[in-house]
Amino acid sequence: MPETPKQLAFDLPLDPRFGAEDFLVSPSNEQAYGLIESWPDWPDTILLLVGPRGSGKSHLASIWATNARAWTIDASGITQDKVPHLVSNGALAIEDMDRGERDEAALFHLLNLARERKASLLITCETPPDRWSLRTPDLLSRLRLAPSVSLEAPDDALLKAVLVKLFVDRQLVVDTSVVDYIALRIERSLAKASELVALLDREALSRGRRVSRAIAAEILGAAQETDESE
Repeated sequence: MPETPKQLAFDLPLDPRFGAEDFLVSPSNEQAYGLIESWPDWPDTILLLVGPRGSGKSHLASIWATNARAWTIDASGITQDKVPHLVSNGALAIEDMDRGERDEAALFHLLNLARERKASLLITCETPPDRWSLRTPDLLSRLRLAPSVSLEAPDDALLKAVLVKLFVDRQLVVDTSVVDYIALRIERSLAKASELVALLDREALSRGRRVSRAIAAEILGAAQETDESE
């Protein structure tokens, strides 16, 4: 019997929704969410938002930027000549402070100028400043003194809720039993959940079928083999 031809699956960009109404609050992130919502009543003008990739840092930064009318920039894009302009807005979100190349002199200048002008800074990072291999002691000292709040790995309830939201965002109808099956076997990471849903969407579309437990088992097995080989 000839095989059923697979449909073509196109990787169309899916814009993440970063509104406050799209953020799912649970015990793993409620402290961070509470601090973001409490602005401008922060314990300091600077706040470090620490959490693993895909934990919701950018989503919270987006919520804060909307509320504070802040600009957002990647840490690697900060240079000395940009510092006065960036601080002039009164509120700035700096993403991925611990990733990629950084101009430490510019960052030190920015922290000092922001404090002098009482501008608010939200800094996102995956790890605390002591693990960034900073070469400027004064910059490290400033960052150590800044208050920080951590996003923990998602609990079961949050992971399931996020999986449902990811499926809904892609207009996929999936049984709750499939969501439960995935949540029991996937790494506790919102980034991994997003990657898996994208794979399931593409595979189900190519087969012309709904996302099922069998397809989920197959994709999870393949993903685990890939991780082990790496």
